[in-house]
Amino acid sequence: MVTPQPDQRSPQRRTLDEQIAAEPQIPHPNVPLDALPSPLEDHLRQGHRQTLAVEGVVENGLIRLLDPAVKLPEHTRVIIVAAGGA
Repeated sequence: MVTPQPDQRSPQRRTLDEQIAAEPQIPHPNVPLDALPSPLEDHLRQGHRQTLAVEGVVENGLIRLLDPAVKLPEHTRVIIVAAGGA
């Protein structure tokens, strides 16, 4: 059995954890009862566009894409990978 440890989170982290816990849960996918199991990645991939990698530069805290022809729709989810960040 695991021995309980004292909570050593900062007050800011504790507040953030409480906010995250209070968010509504993601609903279960609408899947027929006789459907075969599949990886979660297959479900998440449905209806999403192709993955795109673009280069950008940070200027005054904002990311500017280097290719002006790339246009991303509003509320597009992005993953930022930075080299040498501080």
